[in-house]
Amino acid sequence: MHLNYLPSFIDIQEDVLNALNKNIPVVALESTIITHGMPFPNNVEMALTVESLVRDRGAVPATIAVIDGRLKIGLTAQELNKLAQVNDALKISRADIAFAISQDKTAGTTVAATMIVARMAGIRVFATGGIGGVHMGAETSFDISADLTELGKTDVVVVAAGAKAILDVPKTLEVLETQGVPVVGYQTDSLPAFWTSGSNLEVPLRLDSAIQISKFLKVRDELQLTAGILVANPIPKSDEIPTAIIRAYIKTAQAEMEAMRISGKLVTPFLLKRIFELSDGESLIANIALVKNNAKLAADIAVQFHK
Repeated sequence: MHLNYLPSFIDIQEDVLNALNKNIPVVALESTIITHGMPFPNNVEMALTVESLVRDRGAVPATIAVIDGRLKIGLTAQELNKLAQVNDALKISRADIAFAISQDKTAGTTVAATMIVARMAGIRVFATGGIGGVHMGAETSFDISADLTELGKTDVVVVAAGAKAILDVPKTLEVLETQGVPVVGYQTDSLPAFWTSGSNLEVPLRLDSAIQISKFLKVRDELQLTAGILVANPIPKSDEIPTAIIRAYIKTAQAEMEAMRISGKLVTPFLLKRIFELSDGESLIANIALVKNNAKLAADIAVQFHK
């Protein structure tokens, strides 16, 4: 969709609009990590740092969110600070993004919703922490994130530290394969496990530079393939939490969640918050480190893609 034909309820931040009009690289950033993933003021500090890292690598950051019914592509510092302090923000995906806009709500965009808006504006590269996926027990609950189906239909490069480790990662990988989504390990043959740099799962494809990833995207465009690309970028080893330790935290948090009968969109925020508590904040430190790492790679890919 051309920028002149975007809906009237969309606001494009000035720097982002200038970049899009002049074909300057832009990196999309999601906002549920701000509204639901981290406490205030850590969320503001993280978001501002990530945006700064994207700029330092030669691209323009575009944090996407809904504020008072306006769909924002790029946030001002004031808007970001406001969003970070909203206590009742919605968490929106493909199913409810129009609801949030039509009802003048404020909301953080998930991976799926961010992909939709990014592609609408012509932004091809997106950095996040980790994607949603198949939840534990999905064979009975059918709890599978819309992120996976969005990756199967929207051609945006998503740079993430794998799927969130609270998920059933093997089943998540299988669904991505079914959806025709290429999963690319960046400089790794092992699928990253969010807080941990590797796992016992092999990554289907491997590329070792932003140039190679950009070339891959360009060839897919020539072939008119519509699925996204998931670039699995490992958290730096110096920042990871050992597998045995994080698994123990996850097991405890999931048992508590089941006892409390928490389900649906409340699952991920509850688990992340509980793991933060169990780890005495170490999970948050690792989460911030991996988001920064993903933002830098996404900016490098966007710069190469625009050459």
